[in-house]
Amino acid sequence: MRKGCRDTPISSNSRLRIVLVEPRNPLNIGAVARAMSNFGFLDLRLVKPYEVAFREARSAVRSHYILESAQVFDNVQDAIADCTLVAGTTAVGHRDLHLPLYRLEPAAELIEERLASSGVALLFGSEKFGLTNEQMSFCDWLLRIPTREEHGSMNLGQAVAICLYELRRSSAAAAERFPPADPVSAADRDRITSLLLELLGRSGYVNERTAASTELKVRRLVRRLGVPAGDAETWLGIFRQILWKLSQTDSR
Repeated sequence: MRKGCRDTPISSNSRLRIVLVEPRNPLNIGAVARAMSNFGFLDLRLVKPYEVAFREARSAVRSHYILESAQVFDNVQDAIADCTLVAGTTAVGHRDLHLPLYRLEPAAELIEERLASSGVALLFGSEKFGLTNEQMSFCDWLLRIPTREEHGSMNLGQAVAICLYELRRSSAAAAERFPPADPVSAADRDRITSLLLELLGRSGYVNERTAASTELKVRRLVRRLGVPAGDAETWLGIFRQILWKLSQTDSR
């Protein structure tokens, strides 16, 4: 797979397990379910959730089916038993991690490679403490979202959403742009320039002493504007209407 151009196949999405370890807030769990639904990941697992009523979280907009099918475990070991790779998330802080630590971008590459053939668990700790050292000991390595040092921790739902976006991101798709507009012809640029100069002359902006240099500046300005061909007639119509209105005023 070419690095930097990822688009995780939908078939691989079913192999990713989002594991929330001791989550405390049902609204955060609902937000996680919504993010999973947004990006096409379905397997939500919870280890000792603080509030059993998470399945009714209102924040799980159009994604209650994920909450309804979520599995609840008593410990991390059982939640990750069918996975060949376990990646933990951390805000780092001052902990002595004893594990390889990757930024999210290369971590997503590693996760995607493994998802092609087997299950991967992505662990998120509780909102209050994150993953403990004991919980991290079940991880093969850790990843971090690059946040500023002064405020490294993130809301649980936001952290999950960012990680899942990175897994679904496709550099090739992101590089797609709207097709460029047809360029305006030289003839239309000259017509726009002539009408604009006429308007400027009628307004008193152009005087006889600087007329030549003003014309050069205006011609260059019109070319730098890069008016699309489809807009040329609109600009010409605007200038003609203004000139007509001025002529009506002058004739009174």
